[in-house]
Amino acid sequence: MSVPACLPALFASLKFRLTAIGVLVLALGIGLITVQLTQHAERDLLQMQRQRELDGVVRSAAVLSRRCVELQRALRASASLLDEATLADPQRLASAIDATPALRELFSYVFVADANGKVLLIADSQGLRHPQVWIGDRDYFQTAITQARPTISEPLPDRVLGQPVVALVHPLTGIGSGRVHGVIGGAMKLASRELLSDLVESTNGHAGDTGATVIVTDANGRILAHPEPRRLLGQLREEPGLREATEAWWASGAPVEPSGLTLPQTGQMVSNAGVPGPDWVVWRLLPEEALLAPLHQARREALQWACAVVVLLGGCLLTVVAWLLRPLTLLRRRALRLFEPGDHAAGDWPVLKGEIGQLSQVLRQVSTAREQVEHLNREVLVKLRSVMDASPVGIAVSRDGELETVSAEFCRLLGSTREALLGAGSKSVFAAEADWQHARGESEAAFRNQQRYQGDWQLRRIDGSLFWARLHGRLVDEHQLHAGTVWTVSDISSEVAEREQLAWSASHDALTGLANRRAFLSRANRLMAERPASLPAALLVIDLDRFKPINDTAGHAAGDAMLKAVAAAIGQQVRGSDLVVRLGGDEFGVLLPSCPADATQRVASDIREAVDSIVLLWGVQQLRVGASLGLAMLESDTLDTADWLHQADIACYADKAERKREELPGGESPPAPPAQPTLRIVGKN
Repeated sequence: MSVPACLPALFASLKFRLTAIGVLVLALGIGLITVQLTQHAERDLLQMQRQRELDGVVRSAAVLSRRCVELQRALRASASLLDEATLADPQRLASAIDATPALRELFSYVFVADANGKVLLIADSQGLRHPQVWIGDRDYFQTAITQARPTISEPLPDRVLGQPVVALVHPLTGIGSGRVHGVIGGAMKLASRELLSDLVESTNGHAGDTGATVIVTDANGRILAHPEPRRLLGQLREEPGLREATEAWWASGAPVEPSGLTLPQTGQMVSNAGVPGPDWVVWRLLPEEALLAPLHQARREALQWACAVVVLLGGCLLTVVAWLLRPLTLLRRRALRLFEPGDHAAGDWPVLKGEIGQLSQVLRQVSTAREQVEHLNREVLVKLRSVMDASPVGIAVSRDGELETVSAEFCRLLGSTREALLGAGSKSVFAAEADWQHARGESEAAFRNQQRYQGDWQLRRIDGSLFWARLHGRLVDEHQLHAGTVWTVSDISSEVAEREQLAWSASHDALTGLANRRAFLSRANRLMAERPASLPAALLVIDLDRFKPINDTAGHAAGDAMLKAVAAAIGQQVRGSDLVVRLGGDEFGVLLPSCPADATQRVASDIREAVDSIVLLWGVQQLRVGASLGLAMLESDTLDTADWLHQADIACYADKAERKREELPGGESPPAPPAQPTLRIVGKN
């Protein structure tokens, strides 16, 4: 047996289902416990790490604050050596600065400027210089001069190095006078680590063990220090992975908080702390995924072990269940033999105990009762078949869509044998499956309402020929829809043929086979009711010219032949959707739905030409007629069908008068009847 073929039997097995339920419950319990424990661990770990991150960023801000204080102290110590006389003497100034090598180690370079902002001296690792640089327009310089206090500048492009720097300056004041006669300062490149040291080193496997990244900004969110130098002086809100945190920081007023803040950010732990003095902000970012990776790995390993345990326990459970249900297998084998020919219901049943033994006793009793019922059923079926065969109408009993019993007359109607029909689907006797579906729906609806069913349908004989039959149906048991249905079948083909002939005669002209005035009015009224969707539409009225002389000279038989020829000629000039009618006598009409005025004119011209070209040979005579045409377009203001037909008749009369005028000698016109306006061939005036 192939694997796909045995799968349905496997899923239907009670042993498999019991084992599957046990394994499913076990797996679900282990899975829920594992997920619950890991979720608690993740929550506790994240909460603990957030506090650690907040403590870390506060410590970093405090370190940065102390570093700024130390740098200012170093500048203040050097400022005490620079009085006004020293600033005025370049050699003394150079000696004083040269005597402070430690100061130059702290900054990218050290500079001294007088009270006007002129830089007198610059000292860096390459020595002393006297550049032509002026800083009097710098805000930090003006603050130091006017307020006589130490100042830290905002990030700005340096006029000496040409790179972004931060400058720390200290005012030079005279002893006792308090007058500021200059400043001493130090500049630090933002791209270096002179001020921020290792605070901004990324901890992605290099420094630290958390994978955190440190960024320093000013109070306006401008980046002063970053692990990637290209990000310097950029805006923090443009930093990838920090949009939510920066928006929350700005929404709270962009505080510079030394005690630290924890900010929301999807997938990141973000905290910051303010640096008192320069009003800088230290930001610390830690990806949650990196922190939770070991925990997720542990969860995967735990689930793998759990799956292995579940599979092992499932195998053990399947073995135990199979052993417990072994008696049920024996009972199943014995029960299957009930359907073998010659098996006796009361013979050799296995002796079993417990619930399965009780089930064995019940099956033995049921099989005995079934054997008795089948014997009675066979007797009843023999009697029923005799009654059915004596009936003059076809009788059949169906259940669940299959024929169970059929009479001899039913077999004769379908031209088949009893053996071929028994067990066949009831839909096989219908002419089309759609008919069977419709009939089944109607009959079931009637049976649900405790009513009998009657319907006329086409049935198919065994040779493929069709006949009309009248079906009567009723339930075997009115309270059970699926107990079976008794059907009687009568051949009504002749009755249907007569009915169809009467229906055709009621709507068609017997001579020409065209639709009659009754069919015309029905179709025209429908077009009226469907306005404006039915627009454009047109009505063409055709009145034959020179038809009366044919009847008078050649007889009515010739007139009838001419009417048939005209009907055929008109029908060849129109579409299948158009309606050609004989309105009466020698008057015809054509309904043209979905036909604009220009197309209608072409149709009218083609019809006139076709009628004019008819030549009917009658004995030695060649009979001809002409056609006067009146055409009216259906308008939104047309009152009704009578009004529409009246407009077409007026147009036809005008056309007939015009044709007579053309045929008179000298072009004289016959007198027109009063109170009837002459209309054009197409449309209303």
